[in-house]
Amino acid sequence: MPGLGVDSAQQILAEVGANAVVFASDKNLCSWVGVCPGDEESAGESSSHRSPQGNRQMRRLLNQAANAAVKTKGSIFEIMYRRLVPRLGHNQTIGAVAHRLCRLIWLLLRKGVRYEERGPAVSQRSRQNRTSKMIRELRTLGYRVEFLNAVPSNPMP
Repeated sequence: MPGLGVDSAQQILAEVGANAVVFASDKNLCSWVGVCPGDEESAGESSSHRSPQGNRQMRRLLNQAANAAVKTKGSIFEIMYRRLVPRLGHNQTIGAVAHRLCRLIWLLLRKGVRYEERGPAVSQRSRQNRTSKMIRELRTLGYRVEFLNAVPSNPMP
């Protein structure tokens, strides 16, 4: 998994446990670690969105892993970072990536699924799906679509 090495994986297992049986859901783990967005509200007015204090060592470990994961070329975390950083800034984006990592760690430990990197292949496939959908919509509206330079991977009749 991008951002996590052997040492950090050992520390996570020491903090959370081998199967994360203590945590009923990924939200419980994120709240315990302190990487979920806070929501302080009183009388309908939001006063703070700071993350709650949680397990200090685990939160620092996930923030370091998030910083490393966004530097991994072609990973889904790099794509997520590039999408969110103009709007949120670096620190809040790293917090969002750490939140995603924490949820993924719970899924790996509790459900026993295997991690599979879904970086550029997924975005390329989604780009192709979006292109074919847009071509279909244009054709149903009565437009004629011609391809100038690129040959589509799945041409439409």
